[in-house]
Amino acid sequence: MKLSYRLREALVGLSFIWIWIVGFLIFTCYPLIRTLLFSFSDVKITADGIKTTFIGWENYRNALFMDVQFGDQVVSYALETIAMVPIIVVFALIVALLLNMKFRGKGIFRTIYFLPVIITSGPVIKQLMDQGATTLPGIQDIIEMSRLHETLPTLLADLITFLLSSFITILWFSGVQMLIFLAGLQKLDASMYEAASIDGASRWEAFWKLTLPALNPMILVNIVYTVIMQSIFSLNPIIILIQSAMYDPKYGMGYSAALAWIYFLVMLALLAILVLATRQRATNR
Repeated sequence: MKLSYRLREALVGLSFIWIWIVGFLIFTCYPLIRTLLFSFSDVKITADGIKTTFIGWENYRNALFMDVQFGDQVVSYALETIAMVPIIVVFALIVALLLNMKFRGKGIFRTIYFLPVIITSGPVIKQLMDQGATTLPGIQDIIEMSRLHETLPTLLADLITFLLSSFITILWFSGVQMLIFLAGLQKLDASMYEAASIDGASRWEAFWKLTLPALNPMILVNIVYTVIMQSIFSLNPIIILIQSAMYDPKYGMGYSAALAWIYFLVMLALLAILVLATRQRATNR
């Protein structure tokens, strides 16, 4: 009886997700396996179909040791991601704390803040970038960018320049994270803050001792979401490089697949580093 009940529960659960499972196997899993096979092959598209010739690790060797542009883009991507993720997550947490306060019209403010997430698709954000709407006005007059490159290492100077020139864009990508934090804040029990206040804890102490530890799961979710969101954004330079290599007769689909898999592994490594660092910090706290 117990087994049949659990079986019925499992069947009910599968009835809700079977469409997703089928879609994942057809539209995600199969293409992933095929691109992995392409990455070890020389791929030619002919009138008779796709012809593949196995060449082993040749595409990966060329990508890692011969393609200087790809290597520079991967290093820049890693540094920019490590710098951008904390900014986006912290900014989203601050806005969520403000929007969780009791004041009139906060629903309107939530909508206004989340609106850029809806409108900033690839073509829209590209038009805004071309018009200079994603940069801080007058930043060039305040900070001499050329002096940064003269006094700082190239990678650090490029990173600071990128953050200053794309600061508005970075903030635009924090809407979903804000909603996740807001959902977590609204689940917190007000009685624990009342008990902390009775014991003499200030609001600052309550934030560090109660709010932040309770939001640790949301912080991890937001870190994962932010890294993936930035990595698959259509205007990401590495995405553009991979797409251009796919249609370039000099490289082809096999080389492009190798670039994509290297990029995927770098993204997983960044995710692991950021998540482990966050969990370690939470454990030490």
